[in-house]
Amino acid sequence: MLLGRPLSLADLEDVARRGRPVAICAEARERAAASRRAIDAIAAAGDAAPAVYGINTGFGALAETRIADHDIRALQRNLVRSHACGVGPDLGDAEVRAMIVLRAQVIALGHSGVRTEVLDLLAELLNRGVCPRIPAQGSVGASGDLAPLAHLALALIGEGEARFEGQLMPSAVALGKAGLAPIELAAKEGLALINGTQYMTALGALALRDAAALCTVADIAGAVSLEALMGSKRPFDERLMRVRPHPGQAGTAGNLRALLGGSEIMQSHADCPRVQDAYSLRCMPQVHGATRDAIAWAAEVLTREVNSVTDNPTVFLGTGGEGGEGGAELISGGNFHGQPVALALDLAAMAAAELANISERRVEQLVNPALSTGLTPFLAPRSGLHSGFMIAQVASASLVSENKVLCHPASVDSIPSSAGREDHVSMGSISARKLAQVIENVRSSLAIELITAAQGVDQRRPLRPSAGVAAAHAAIRRVVPELAEDRPLYRDIAAAAELIRGGALIGAVEEVVGALN
Repeated sequence: MLLGRPLSLADLEDVARRGRPVAICAEARERAAASRRAIDAIAAAGDAAPAVYGINTGFGALAETRIADHDIRALQRNLVRSHACGVGPDLGDAEVRAMIVLRAQVIALGHSGVRTEVLDLLAELLNRGVCPRIPAQGSVGASGDLAPLAHLALALIGEGEARFEGQLMPSAVALGKAGLAPIELAAKEGLALINGTQYMTALGALALRDAAALCTVADIAGAVSLEALMGSKRPFDERLMRVRPHPGQAGTAGNLRALLGGSEIMQSHADCPRVQDAYSLRCMPQVHGATRDAIAWAAEVLTREVNSVTDNPTVFLGTGGEGGEGGAELISGGNFHGQPVALALDLAAMAAAELANISERRVEQLVNPALSTGLTPFLAPRSGLHSGFMIAQVASASLVSENKVLCHPASVDSIPSSAGREDHVSMGSISARKLAQVIENVRSSLAIELITAAQGVDQRRPLRPSAGVAAAHAAIRRVVPELAEDRPLYRDIAAAAELIRGGALIGAVEEVVGALN
């Protein structure tokens, strides 16, 4: 994959999770080198140069403090060291790799004034498998994700820790084992490496990729539940979707129609006296679809962010003007502020949580004998002696409740920092972390629904479900056997969650019904 050209969230995921190699495109090298010459022109003027933020001044509330020419390199090194204040658990390798991709992408866009040597080192961290140790907490999401990005920058100068071949070690050792050498930061480079939204965008982008897949998984799980509960597919009629043309709603309804075609179970109750199904069944297009639309909008926001320049100050070549030097202009602004990302990720968390919210209601329909006509209480083989899926529903309810707490938007909060200079911040890093946890909870909730609904389908034998539901049922049964007597279900839930995570469930269904939305 070529950095410096437009990236999609799928591109980012490929590098972060699947190790796709990267390279710097030729145009990006030229842009980076040209912007660096503008910085070198200022640095070469030494103490005679005007004060330019980030090059020969202090940072934040110390922006008016002039730094002598002989201290400029020490300034950048000290900036990285002092800002490495992360706390909490370490990020996983995929999240760290996504951050590296995004940091390199910003520089490759040619407005950062960073040398191509730094750009090459970032690319080689990815290609050779060096993952800086980055604690997950410590960013307020404005002036950039300063603390997490400082831990990334530490590795480039051979400080801090990094993982290589599965082992945590000093960064200098990891670089050496990978055949790389640390770099000494020149003027502006420390600031360019830590200013920006790459932490929140990395975590958020990967979570949104997962969320988009979970929308399809929710449709599959809902279809299995519908068959187990002997529900109707009539509410998914295309004509209903046309008169309320939300794209997500249409997408989910289309999936459900594809999944439910040719069902013996459904044909068996075609003339039953039930008029309407519960909302958790009947309104899947409206609920799942609204989530789809919200996730799609958030993905658009993050795709723009992935391809944006978010450090400060920003180098513009050939513009001259106030603050210009050598045909370039450096403009200090606020592109590092994470509010666009924070708002999008907060909405995504609320939207994704609804997939678990409605899923848990379907599980209640399956296990509650007052609602599940023809199924055993709690889907137990011998109710009373066996408890069946009683506590599986409780576990799902606990995840749903936890999600409600996590869905409080971080972006409505702000705590001033840096002696009041940074007086409004986005808290977007917290939005990203919350979204990632919501996604994990949703995945587990859908896993619970899948194994519960599969048991319900088993109890409808000898009637056969639709081909799509049969394919989902078979995929589940490959990793979770039918419940013949009570057993610990945590392994089953974990196995179903992994079936979702790896894409095997969607793949198995699509082999039978074709591509799903």
